[in-house]
Amino acid sequence: MKVAITSTGNSPDAKLDSRFGRCSYFVVYDTESHSTEFIPNPNKDNVEGAGPASAQLVASKGARKVVSGEFGAKVKSLFDSLQIQLIVIHESEKKISEIIELINTKN
Repeated sequence: MKVAITSTGNSPDAKLDSRFGRCSYFVVYDTESHSTEFIPNPNKDNVEGAGPASAQLVASKGARKVVSGEFGAKVKSLFDSLQIQLIVIHESEKKISEIIELINTKN
């Protein structure tokens, strides 16, 4: 299963980005192959529609779960319709590597 995580940078030591639509990077982690892909967010500077455009991006990468600090209302309903689970983590100091460890522990 693929899990998308919002990130402030493109390394496992980067921190969770609390903004979904305007995060700097998406980390797509595959729980089966344990592979990690860092994708720059092309929507982060959009004047409007960054959330829905970012939702389409992570859906196109096959993500079934998305981890972030917060999600807007438009994004929540879009992910509901796509049957993608949202996971909110309120610890902005959490590293991507630590979140991946948590994901592996729960699977």
